[in-house]
Amino acid sequence: MQTHAKVVVIGGGVVGCSILFHLAKFGMKDCILLERKELTAGSSWHAAGNVHVISSDPNISRLMAYTINLYKEIEETSGHSVGFKPSGGFYLASNEVWSDYLKRERTKARYMGLDQEFISLEEVAKKNPLIDPKKYISALWDPIDGEVDPSGVTYAFAKSAKVHGANYYTNTEVKDTKQREDGTWDVFTNKGNIHAEIVINAGGLWAREVGKLAGINLPVQPMEHHYLITDTIPEIAEMPKGTRLPIGTDFDGNIYFRQEGQGMLLGTYEPKSTPWKVEGTPLDFGHELLEPKLENIQDRLAIGFERMPALEKAGIKNIINGPFTFGPDGSPLIGPVPGMKNYWVAVGVMAGFCQGGGVGKCIAEWIIDGEPSIDVWAMDVARFGDYASPHYGTVKSSENYERRFIMTFPNETLPKGRKQKTTALYDRFVNIGAVMGDSFGLENVLWFADNPEDAYEDPTIKRSRSHKYVSNEVKNVRENVGVTEIANFSKHEFKGKDSRKFLDYILAGRIPKVGRIALSPMLSKKGKLYGDLTVSCLSENHFMVYGSGAAQEMHRRWFEQHLDQYEVDYTNRSDDFHGLAISGPKSRDLLQLLVREDVSNESFKFRDSRQMFVAGVPALVNRLSFTGELGYEMYVAPHYQLKLYEAIEEVGQQFNIKPFGGRALMSMRLEKNWGAWTLDFRPDFTPKETGLSSFINWDKDFIGKDAADKDGSNHKLFSLVIETDDIDVTNNEAVMQNDVCIGYVTSGGFGHYVQKSIAFAYLNNDLLKTEEVLQVEINGDFYNALIIDKPCYDESGKNLRQ
Repeated sequence: MQTHAKVVVIGGGVVGCSILFHLAKFGMKDCILLERKELTAGSSWHAAGNVHVISSDPNISRLMAYTINLYKEIEETSGHSVGFKPSGGFYLASNEVWSDYLKRERTKARYMGLDQEFISLEEVAKKNPLIDPKKYISALWDPIDGEVDPSGVTYAFAKSAKVHGANYYTNTEVKDTKQREDGTWDVFTNKGNIHAEIVINAGGLWAREVGKLAGINLPVQPMEHHYLITDTIPEIAEMPKGTRLPIGTDFDGNIYFRQEGQGMLLGTYEPKSTPWKVEGTPLDFGHELLEPKLENIQDRLAIGFERMPALEKAGIKNIINGPFTFGPDGSPLIGPVPGMKNYWVAVGVMAGFCQGGGVGKCIAEWIIDGEPSIDVWAMDVARFGDYASPHYGTVKSSENYERRFIMTFPNETLPKGRKQKTTALYDRFVNIGAVMGDSFGLENVLWFADNPEDAYEDPTIKRSRSHKYVSNEVKNVRENVGVTEIANFSKHEFKGKDSRKFLDYILAGRIPKVGRIALSPMLSKKGKLYGDLTVSCLSENHFMVYGSGAAQEMHRRWFEQHLDQYEVDYTNRSDDFHGLAISGPKSRDLLQLLVREDVSNESFKFRDSRQMFVAGVPALVNRLSFTGELGYEMYVAPHYQLKLYEAIEEVGQQFNIKPFGGRALMSMRLEKNWGAWTLDFRPDFTPKETGLSSFINWDKDFIGKDAADKDGSNHKLFSLVIETDDIDVTNNEAVMQNDVCIGYVTSGGFGHYVQKSIAFAYLNNDLLKTEEVLQVEINGDFYNALIIDKPCYDESGKNLRQ
């Protein structure tokens, strides 16, 4: 076995083998894969093998389509059959909730170029005569869905990797991984040691154990999962030779199914999950199955038998109960681990035969090119922080397993794993009627009801009962003054003699003078947007950078990746500063009563930043506001936050102060035509497309400058006003022009003060003009929409500067 490699992949399941294949195919030949037993040992070998493209995230759907289309290539390259049977697949809805879900999936398919269409229930019965069409109300058909042989796919990836110049070793157990001072790794195995520049943990069932070797605790959890195979079904045995039933999913029934020989395979995600080996996966586990627990799936089987009566008559030939690994939100965790050098993960890929090809492609692009070709935030390991402990992973993975076929509504928050992180104001807010959400593990207010008993809303696609409450919050901010928590913003601190030099290179915008604030895009090497940040200069060698709290570890990873050549001390201070923001025309009057300094417009200008005492506690105060009103952000240490809030609340009574939540904030930013990170601003787009080019300093050198300067995209982020009465966009709705899909919605909602339904969408600038009427598909219906080129509220921005 070789002793040196550029990359060592640990784990010989479908994901590890796909990564090895893509690295070698894209030109990185010096790569090896280590598998403790035989390839597929773990969960790959017993997978059901259904492949489809529906996913909650459009980019994951794109990667799933890529995976399916890749199977022909690896079969030809390797000479090893993948057993792909493109029978097509349908998704069945037996109630209006799931029918609405399928409508939303169909609108995503329009702009993604996927050939999904609704078919009649009569057509469903023709495609699969075992199904009782009377049990359903709608069906969505996808012609590229099908099934594969799991072992065949895994070996085809591995053999194709060898064809391209990589190697894999079986029966090679990784005993330890240790990092050298230069950031490279020593990988210790039972067959000798390997020195590698990069280690990739694709350990599957053993992802947690492999991570612990490097001192990492990954929040993933193996779960028991059942499917069964029936005896021969006469209707299938009598089908003409060469014909095959499509695969299918019944969301309400919580079952998936496909033909298996002359019988059927029926699988389900149990309503009561069973985490497997919470304490750790046994090292001697491999090609084994678990004892079936038929009692766990009896109710699901009953539904399956009711909706496909032939199944009940056929009898059960085999029951499979095998473990596979889930992540906290049901999506994979991939990419370089923040805080570590040259250590990557590709774990929690529960739908490996749908997603494995796409995961391998993204990892290989990321390593070779420095970034994936599309935004992979929905899978990025950096979307979790240290709050995502192993226990949290077990709790949330269980929840997402149980909800695999349960609709999650746009306004719905999930109950498990909550209160992982809270602020000093959590109890106070809940006791006055706050409805809470969580972001990056931190509880935050969504909106305020009248009292705790009133603090609820039913999940819905349409406007919820929170609508009037949020409207009142917005009105009070616009006309008086409101206060909101800003603990969930990220705060990155830079100190040292090269701080300005470093920020000037890593950020595309202008770095402010002492006491001032600047807004700046941060770009990837390919000129894509990698951050939308606010920079505050506290002194010549001391800066605070504020941004999306959800992206804090992603940005930390990016900062640390580029620090080597600079004398800079960098710290992610997000949990060290909580804080409050006050906004509204009376906010200056309120602040003046809490400080001894002059905060008049002449003394404390828009985009000024100052360290001062507010209500007797030390604070960093920035004069800006995401509401579009006169406002101030005040960041304080967590132990000062309660004191600050009580003072604001007491003094603010004379100005009719009221607290407001995140939904009001998002409504107000829509009225100002301001995009939001992870929605309208993300690495799929360039600064030119987002409209952030005006914040770039083109006279300096910065990461991504050449690519951004050469950007020839003709797409642009537009704002639309939609003619609706009781429903608004959320995201991923298709935008239509003359019955042709020309783009999609990235975010939107209701502008409560201007009383308009607003959406943001990336559209072809060459095809459009202001005041052109388009249509937006929401929940299967088409609504007229008008392009606007100016904010619906305070067009000149005078309120911010008053």
